[in-house]
Amino acid sequence: MNLLEIQLLLDFGLVILIWIVQLIVYPSFKYYNINNLVNWHRIYAFRIGMIVMPLMLGQIVTSFIRLLGPYSLLNIFHILLVALVWFSTFFQFVPMHNQIADNTGNDEVIVKLIRNNWLRTVVWTCIFICTLFQSLK
Repeated sequence: MNLLEIQLLLDFGLVILIWIVQLIVYPSFKYYNINNLVNWHRIYAFRIGMIVMPLMLGQIVTSFIRLLGPYSLLNIFHILLVALVWFSTFFQFVPMHNQIADNTGNDEVIVKLIRNNWLRTVVWTCIFICTLFQSLK
């Protein structure tokens, strides 16, 4: 298996995951009372982190390695999109999740989480399409 195939698998895993989170997981938060949400969120955040972090780390590592190879605008575009997702995740979404975990969030945080996550959903979809396009060449 070559590096592009590994990157394609990582990107595919993340695009499937983000669509599940966007369409099923985050909207389900609206159906919990606050105490149950805080309890469930602690479990959810740990478990999803066990899946997401290895995929995200693999994605950024393969993106950087491929960037060091032959010059390609698609590789540059790919790494910029990956950087956007990382920035958005750690500076926008982690604080919202912390509000839920700390019981300082409210219904507005959940609505914001769902609404703002569309950006990550679109970006991760574009990342996957970019890698798929490269793999078909």
